Amino acid sequence: MTRRVSIFGATGSIGQNTIDLIARDPDAYDVVALTGAANIAQLAADAIRLRADVAVTADETRLDALRDALAGSGVAAAAGQTALTEAGCRPADWVMSAIVGAAGLAPGLCALEQGATLALANKESLVCAGQLILSTAQAHNARLLPVDSEHSAVFQALVGEDMDAVERIVITASGGAFRDWPLEKLAQATLDQASSHPNWDMGQRITIDSASMFNKALELIETREYFGVRPDQIEVLVHPESMIHALVGFRDGALMAHVGPPDMRHAIGYALHWPDRRALPVERLDLAQIGALTFRAPDEVRWPALRLAREVMERRGLAGAVFNAAKETALDGFIAGQIGFLRMAEIVEEVLDSIDPSHIDAPMTLDNVAHADQMARQAARRVIEQ
Repeated sequence: MTRRVSIFGATGSIGQNTIDLIARDPDAYDVVALTGAANIAQLAADAIRLRADVAVTADETRLDALRDALAGSGVAAAAGQTALTEAGCRPADWVMSAIVGAAGLAPGLCALEQGATLALANKESLVCAGQLILSTAQAHNARLLPVDSEHSAVFQALVGEDMDAVERIVITASGGAFRDWPLEKLAQATLDQASSHPNWDMGQRITIDSASMFNKALELIETREYFGVRPDQIEVLVHPESMIHALVGFRDGALMAHVGPPDMRHAIGYALHWPDRRALPVERLDLAQIGALTFRAPDEVRWPALRLAREVMERRGLAGAVFNAAKETALDGFIAGQIGFLRMAEIVEEVLDSIDPSHIDAPMTLDNVAHADQMARQAARRVIEQ
């Protein structure tokens, strides 16, 4: 029996790795929807190859180009945020949520409302609206599976375990492009330097987030929401080799570690085939050849994003939505050359401090998340333009 699958963010690195796995066994899947943004040629080629029902670009100005690329294929074309959400509402058994940023929230919620299994690679969904995501999944008997390598590792380490026995969760970080730079040099870091990751092959935005450790800050909040542990039970450990993705510590002193190559197809494949483990085309580690694995505590002076994430976890409510929106806007400013690398964290902190607490404490609804997101983006742009 074929499984109906959709891939949101199909042209990004997570989406392409998902397509790689699905394309290896195409008869097992009925592809419902693929979505992307600017890379129309890739989106159309994959939609045709996988015989998708519909291909959607988030950019409404590219609809004609998408229609032309799909002409004669039988694949429907659509564009815009409404079309993305409608794609999420199409019945599917399994949906990959890999749209970068807050834009992935609405389609993911719609997929959960259909009772689908949502493979979540979109960090921002849980960061901005964790309570809403989890309650929606529960209300519609939908399942949420983590795809971030760290959270997939935690999820796997917890199989068959009692959450009451969990003492701590340790998520690892490569440290990104600047992990060994002198602190005084960071202020001069360039866009090209921040866009080069030492271990992972990822898109530009997430690679920069790795260098600033904002990606790990998001993952701290995500861990709090997904696994329901206290903020003081979550730790970050810098692990330059990126072989151990997470560890779970139990009350008897044991640490369960998930070890694997830095290849996202492992976490994607685990979510795709869950609850089964199937063969995956990933490297088999030779630990003798690797020789040594190293670890060190993170420096919150170098990476202030981690401190800010802990403040967000303590505040709860819509603080995550504000944090994420400010981070995305600051990142835009860095990419555009308007601000320096270190200024990003400063802007996020200024925005968090400036938002009225009544907005942070507003009920967790999609409209309120969107409102908090908009306010934070406007506040961040004002700071950037000062």
